[in-house]
Amino acid sequence: MKNAFAEVFTGVKSLFIGLRITIGEFFKPTVTVHYPHETLKMPARFRGHIELVRDPETGKAVCFACKLCERACPSDCITVDGAKLDGAKKKSVTNYMLDFTKCSLCGSCVEACRDGAIRFSREFNLASLSKDEFVMDLFKRLETEAQQKEATEAAPALASLTQPEPAKSEPPAARLPKAGAVEGGGQ
Repeated sequence: MKNAFAEVFTGVKSLFIGLRITIGEFFKPTVTVHYPHETLKMPARFRGHIELVRDPETGKAVCFACKLCERACPSDCITVDGAKLDGAKKKSVTNYMLDFTKCSLCGSCVEACRDGAIRFSREFNLASLSKDEFVMDLFKRLETEAQQKEATEAAPALASLTQPEPAKSEPPAARLPKAGAVEGGGQ
């Protein structure tokens, strides 16, 4: 009998301990992030897929196809091609393919690049139904970004040239009937 009371007492005690924890958690603020509408702040050391770095002076890729990143990659997921363009002193990258399905995000390619021509991107939301969308041409992506940037910078200037200035009209107070005037002819 004494044993039964001890079991009931420990059961009630554990019930109240659990209730105390539950009530304590109930009154704490929520930490849920409603994802599509809110996002978490990405840490500074986040590693997304690699991307090419643009030269701020010329707007072209810094990479000159030395292929050090291709040789350093343990997963064999990088393919680099380059050519010497007319009037250029050194080679320029013409094709930079990344197979992100094989990439282990080890960072060997970024460390091997002596000119800082590649870096980790800040993209974290990569989702697709096709494996082919994870084979990326980073050079074409860099060129597309440059064209989009030029288009957005040129858009406000074009909008001001094509939109006529609004016609000046008299102020709303001038259109109101004067005090004491009755519309519709009356007296």
